Amino acid sequence: MSLSRRSLMLNSIALLATRAASPAFAAGPEPRFVSASRRADGTFSLVTLSAEGRILRDIPLSARGHDIAIHAPSGRAVAFSRRPGDFAVAFETRSDSEPIVFTAPEGRHFFGHGAFSPDGHLLYATENNIAAGVGVVGIYDVGRGYKKIGEHQSYGVGPHELILLSDGKTLAIANGGIDTSPEAGRENLNLDTMQPSLAFVDRETGALRQQHVFTRDAQRLSIRHIAADRGGQVWFGGQWEGDPGAAPGLIGCASLDRALSFAVPDASAGDDLKDYIGSVAISDDGRTLAASAPKAGRIVYVDTVTSRITACSILRDACGLAPVSAETFVETSGFGVFRYATSDRQVLSEVDLEGIAFDNHLRRII
Repeated sequence: MSLSRRSLMLNSIALLATRAASPAFAAGPEPRFVSASRRADGTFSLVTLSAEGRILRDIPLSARGHDIAIHAPSGRAVAFSRRPGDFAVAFETRSDSEPIVFTAPEGRHFFGHGAFSPDGHLLYATENNIAAGVGVVGIYDVGRGYKKIGEHQSYGVGPHELILLSDGKTLAIANGGIDTSPEAGRENLNLDTMQPSLAFVDRETGALRQQHVFTRDAQRLSIRHIAADRGGQVWFGGQWEGDPGAAPGLIGCASLDRALSFAVPDASAGDDLKDYIGSVAISDDGRTLAASAPKAGRIVYVDTVTSRITACSILRDACGLAPVSAETFVETSGFGVFRYATSDRQVLSEVDLEGIAFDNHLRRII
């Protein structure tokens, strides 16, 4: 991969300024990042990147990847195939040991997301019960080579992202409402009967603690990606499957004891997000949500206290997001851009990696 001279110079100057100002850099080691990607020859891989955007490791994938679950204390990570894929790749973030490839069992496929238990011994993955057309959460034993040992209901159809909340016990699950199958590829099979929801499930018992179902006017809003702030609210980004431009909102939040609500746009933020949010991330202090809209080439920033969209920045095919401080995010694109930007739209540095297209999600490794 080559860097343009201009990009490299801007990156060197601005990244030094970012390091000096950022608690994420000052408090410990430089962060690294990981993302699924597509190479120029059409093949797919998983790439680990330095704080400056330099590729440190490249793990080949047999097909397109999606998100990566990371257990920071142990250095374990698992990359999932894009829905409706059936493979996942487990790897170590602290060494170059050989990755472990495992698959969803017969009758199931992955939706591209997962999360580890607090001790790192279990992996939870969103899956489809293909025959029944309902979502489940697969449970995998890390110590037994990621062997599946059980599953819980997701309490909906088409579960996409799940996250473990700060209590270490509750899984928040974005039930997108869209049924898919490997035979039909990415064709949506049930748009007329969609019922998206945000479910809160006890990871140990599988019991449903709370569920927020979208109202009829938002029935075609497939909830896809989620992130939790420090106040316990779970923020979501959605994909609108109804008439173009008729979505009641694409970004919102809910919690165990708070009903669903949508973010309030600011007049200067720009409303045209092309009906699709590709990724969401919360700043290190929990105060700002960044949400990417790749089809619109925009990233919007939301104040999690006021629920207002406060700013909007431009990045063509923007999608991957990872926080590095209270104000700063690393943002990637399908055109190989790796940049540091603040929630008030300042681009601190930008590197263009030739011959690579970053996929939807970017994760930070400490």
